Amino acid sequence: MSETASQRRTGIALVIAAAVAWSTAPFFTKLLPLDSWTILFWRGLFGGAAITVILVLTQGLAGLRDFRNMNKSGWLVASLSTLGMITFIPSLQLTSVSNVAIIVATGPFVAAAIAWIWLRERLQTRTLLAMLVAFCGVIIIVGGASGGSDKLGIALACFMILVVSAMTVLVRRHKGTPMVAAAALSNLLGSAISLPFAQGITGVTSTELVTLAMFGFCQVGLGLSLFVLGSRFLPSGQATLIGTLETPLMPFWVWLAFQETPGPRALVGGKPRADVPGSLV
Repeated sequence: MSETASQRRTGIALVIAAAVAWSTAPFFTKLLPLDSWTILFWRGLFGGAAITVILVLTQGLAGLRDFRNMNKSGWLVASLSTLGMITFIPSLQLTSVSNVAIIVATGPFVAAAIAWIWLRERLQTRTLLAMLVAFCGVIIIVGGASGGSDKLGIALACFMILVVSAMTVLVRRHKGTPMVAAAALSNLLGSAISLPFAQGITGVTSTELVTLAMFGFCQVGLGLSLFVLGSRFLPSGQATLIGTLETPLMPFWVWLAFQETPGPRALVGGKPRADVPGSLV
């Protein structure tokens, strides 16, 4: 009994650490004075490399077979993840981090709605109420958009959460999908897609390259590693719910480092929350 309790505490600590790692994405994005495509190229390259190393360390060279044996559902998961990735970074640059964080928080509800439409999964009354409250929060934020770039950032964040939620449901539908390999593939795909559009690849300084490497290794690779390790000791719903700690931490790091304070509409739109388990994204 004590061993099980100890494993549970270890799992909780690891998943919390994963959420902290994931939440640093806005911090790194704000820290880099580069165009979105350049950030996406280098982040995808370093992130894909980090995840591939994790795959080899955890499964040996046999883990590389997951790339060769990737089926249609795996490629679709990777493609949706890539779409989410290439819209997430620009959204952080175009609108406030608090706006993006609140939209990200609606992910479990969007995934629940897609699962209801696609898989006919039953929606509980409390989930429906939480979805309505979350939707109202997004409407408040959208209504406060101050300009063209702000609106575009919010639109990109909404599109991002839609495709990531669809990816979450797809993973639930095809549980045999090799998620670690798909995550590595999505990062490498994002890097390849960004290459023709990136304007500052050759102009990246050594300091910026180190920051980009930390972005890929720490936020992407370390976050995934900690979550995979921690989720082995916890029920999937509990692990995912703890992982949503990422949402309030996203604006916190940016406020701490850059004094970016959430506006009144973001605070009002972000107040309603519900303890509804989400899905791994």
